[in-house]
Amino acid sequence: MLACKTLAIQCSDQIVSARSTNMMFILVSIAACIAALYYYFTRTFDYWKKKNVVGPKPLPFFGNLKDSFLRKKTLIVVQKSIYDAYPEEKVVGIYRMTTPTLMLRDLDIIKHVLVKDFEQFIDRGVEFSDKGMGANLFHADGERWRVLRGHFTPVFTSGKLKNMLYLMTARADKFIQHIDTITQQQSEQSLHQLFQKYTMSVISACAFGVDLDDKMMDTLEKMDKLIFSANYSIELDMMYPGILKKFNGSLVPRYVTKFFENLVKQVIKQRGGRPTGRKDFMDLILELRQQKTIEGRKRFENENQPTLELTDSIIAAQAFIFYGAGYESSASTMAFMLYEMARNPDIQDKVIKEIDDVLKRNNGEVSYECLNEMTYLHQVFDETLRMYPLADLIQRVTHTEYKLPGTDITLEKGRPVIISAWGIQHDPKYYPDPERFDPERFSAENVKNRHPCAYLPFGAGPRNCIGMRFAKTQSRVGMAKFFSKFRVEPSKKTATNFTYDPMRVFLLPEEGIYVNIVPR
Repeated sequence: MLACKTLAIQCSDQIVSARSTNMMFILVSIAACIAALYYYFTRTFDYWKKKNVVGPKPLPFFGNLKDSFLRKKTLIVVQKSIYDAYPEEKVVGIYRMTTPTLMLRDLDIIKHVLVKDFEQFIDRGVEFSDKGMGANLFHADGERWRVLRGHFTPVFTSGKLKNMLYLMTARADKFIQHIDTITQQQSEQSLHQLFQKYTMSVISACAFGVDLDDKMMDTLEKMDKLIFSANYSIELDMMYPGILKKFNGSLVPRYVTKFFENLVKQVIKQRGGRPTGRKDFMDLILELRQQKTIEGRKRFENENQPTLELTDSIIAAQAFIFYGAGYESSASTMAFMLYEMARNPDIQDKVIKEIDDVLKRNNGEVSYECLNEMTYLHQVFDETLRMYPLADLIQRVTHTEYKLPGTDITLEKGRPVIISAWGIQHDPKYYPDPERFDPERFSAENVKNRHPCAYLPFGAGPRNCIGMRFAKTQSRVGMAKFFSKFRVEPSKKTATNFTYDPMRVFLLPEEGIYVNIVPR
C-alpha cells in the first residue's frame, strides 16, 4: 500500500514537472517569437543614425506612421507635422513603416531632385499590376513612363484645351442652372459634393464624350469612395517596396478597374475605333491607338528605341488616372476657394469685379483668351492651392547612388525621398503669416522673387502634373460662371478650423465645407 502511494506521488510529481516544463517551453517560445518579431520590425531603425541624419524616433512596425496607419490622421497631415518639427534641418530621416525614407526640406536640394538631377530620380517607386490599372501615367516608371509622357503631353497643350473649352462651358452653364434651382430652396450648400457634380460632368464629357444621367452619377459617386478611401495596400508597399508589382497586386479596387475597361471598350466601339472630330480626350487617344505601337525618344545614340504597345488596357489606365485625378482635385480646390471667399468678402469683391469687367469686354463669352485676362482670379486659385495642397504625394526613388548637394549624405540606389508640399507652403520662411489667405503672394513681382520650389501643388520638373493646365482651365471656367451669377457668405456650418478626414487619401474636412450661396 505504501509503495502504491509512493508511486502515485512520484507520478504526480512527474506530471507536474512535465506540465511545468511544457509551460516553460511555451513561454520561452512566445518570448522568442516576440523578440524575433521585435527585431524584424525594428531591424532598419538605426539606418539614419548611422548616417548622422536627425529625425523622429520610430515605433516598432509603424515607424513614424502610427497615426496614419491607425487612421487617426491622414498621411498628408502626419508628414506636415514631421516637417514642422525640424525647422533648421535640410533633410529629415523618417521610417515609413520599416522603410528608411528621406524627407527633403531644403529648397535647393528639392530643385536638384525634381529638376536639375531628374534623371537620377525619374521614378516614383509605387508600381503595381498592369491588370489593376498600374500602367497609368502617374504610377508608371522607367521607359514606360518616358514613352507615355512623351505622347500624352501634347494632349494637354493650350491648343487642345481651346478645342475642349466648349465642352467645359456647356457643362458649366448646366451646373449654374442646377445651383440656381437648389439654392431657391436652400442657400446653405456642401461645396465639395456640389462641385463634384460639375467636375464629374466636365471630365466625363472631355474624356469620354459621355453626358451624365442619374444612374451614371450614382456609379461615379460609388467609385469616388473606392478610389479615394485609404486602404492598407499603400502601407504594405511602403513596408515592402515593389511587393504589389511582384505579386500582381493593385492599389485600385477590381470594381473600378472593370468599370474603366468596359467604358473605354464601349467608347471605342461607339466611335468605330477612330477619332470623331469631338477633339476630346478619347479622340486624341484614338489617334495614338491607330499607330498600335508608340515610340519614345532616344536619349543616347547607342540606346535602343523605347516602344510601347498601346493596348486597350493601357488606354483604360490613362482614362482612369485622368478621370480620378481630374475631377477630385478641381472639385476640392473650388470648394476651398469659395470657403475662403466667404471668409474674405473684400477679396471676393475684387474677384467679382475682375470677372464682370473681363466678360463685359468679351460680350459675356468665357473664352480661353478671356480666362487668361483674369489674373487676380488666377492668383486666388494659386493661393488656394498654397493653403490646401490636396494631393501632397511627391515621392521619388534614387536611380543610382546619389550624394545630396550641400550635405555629407549619400543615398544608395532605390532609396525613397519624399517632399511635404503642405509643410513648405505653410513655412513662414517662405510665406509670412502662412495661415492668412492672401492672393497678393502670387503677384508677378512676388512670384519672381520667391524660390521656384516654394510652391509645389503640381510638383516640379519633367514629372510635374501633366493635367495642370486642364485643372486650372476647368476651375477658372467654373469660377467665372459661378461669380457672374452668385456670391458666397458664411453659413451656420461654415467652419473656422478643419479636421481632415483620416479615411480620405486627399485633404477633405470631416466637418464638410459649407457656405451660403446667394444670387447677385
